[in-house]
Amino acid sequence: MGFFSFIKEAGEKLFGHKEAEAAAAEATASDDAAAKERLDAANRQAGDAIQAYIEAQGLSITGLTVTFDATSSTVNIFGVAADQATKEKALLCCGNVGGVSNVNDNMSVDQSEPEATYHDVVRGDTLWAIAKAAYGDGNKYPVIFEANKPMLSHPDKIYPGQKLRIPPL
Repeated sequence: MGFFSFIKEAGEKLFGHKEAEAAAAEATASDDAAAKERLDAANRQAGDAIQAYIEAQGLSITGLTVTFDATSSTVNIFGVAADQATKEKALLCCGNVGGVSNVNDNMSVDQSEPEATYHDVVRGDTLWAIAKAAYGDGNKYPVIFEANKPMLSHPDKIYPGQKLRIPPL
């Protein structure tokens, strides 16, 4: 279990996070039951969208449940992943979404393995440069690319604010 921070404005646009934030602000500012109901609906919609995104990646997770809290921009993820890599990919799926600033990891794994480290992509980064810094050899960039598939479709398609898995060699 852990808590991961992400850049809120970076990532996949899966749901209307501005609308969710507005619903959160409205519900916080008033005791209106309708405002709280709109917030609950926005949170459910966001959680469902993120869960559908994870499922679309083909990750093997038993009992996957994803919730979203617009007041704190936090995703909570529950389930049992087949292995450590699957768990880490699911966490990245949650965090690399626009409107999400934190992911609360409530997952477990069937097979324990060493954990990966993470790299926050900054302007000018390439997978080659990241591999050079992480492994001492830029030619090992395919290891990082494979570790982040299927979220990455091409080695040149990374963006500032994205968080990447850097698996141990």
